[in-house]
Amino acid sequence: MKIKNIWAWIILIIGLVYFFLPLLATFEFSLRMIKDRYTFEAYRVAFTDAKFYLNFGYSFLWAILTIIISLLLVVPTAYWVHWRMRKMRPWVEFVTLMPFVVPAVVLVFGMSRLYGGGLKLFGTPVLVLTGTPILLLAGYVILSLPYMFRAVDTGLRAIDVRTLTEAALSLGAGWGTILTKVIFPNLRIAILSGVFLTFAIVMGEFTFASLLYWPAFGPYMEEIGAMRAYTPQALSVVSFLLTWGSIGLMQWIGRGSVQEVAAVH
Repeated sequence: MKIKNIWAWIILIIGLVYFFLPLLATFEFSLRMIKDRYTFEAYRVAFTDAKFYLNFGYSFLWAILTIIISLLLVVPTAYWVHWRMRKMRPWVEFVTLMPFVVPAVVLVFGMSRLYGGGLKLFGTPVLVLTGTPILLLAGYVILSLPYMFRAVDTGLRAIDVRTLTEAALSLGAGWGTILTKVIFPNLRIAILSGVFLTFAIVMGEFTFASLLYWPAFGPYMEEIGAMRAYTPQALSVVSFLLTWGSIGLMQWIGRGSVQEVAAVH
């Protein structure tokens, strides 16, 4: 037992060193903008750049819209699969995992071709979406699909969907009431997990926004990296804190909810 604990600690330490050393090196380099002393000048330059707030604001908007669309698509679909189509669940899960297999660059070129005039009816292009944010949001929803579906699916497997639904139907509840008053409250932690993961993914995504020519935080970091040395390092640290802040908030909310349930019981 002690040997297992020792190996667990060794693996943990190696993982922490492997992960945090590059981060510390990045942070240390970001402080060297002024020669011979450490300073937060790179962060000041980043935070006083109007383009930073413009691109960050756009990414924040894309993230919020992606989360809303994903929830409206995933929660009813996953619920219906658990309620009426349990045998189809492995196939639905397989489809939602496809974004892990297909590279983002392939997705964006395929979608641009299909919805840029390639889809025709009687020789006339239909659903021409190039130049609109709809194509960008569709790509983000596809990218977030594995995370959102797995989170919601895990939450649904932890509750008795059939019993809850039948009880609500017996009381005369409609499907809208069942979803909003019964299913959503029981999936709060699962939904928050998917929401924070989706937020982190969209905020740091580069390929779709860059190739579709929409302002976003990822392309902005790449643009700054091509022109400056220290500011991109500062932005990398900010991006890291944003991502792990989202994950930490998710864990904190989840722990609080578990403590609430324990207190009730």
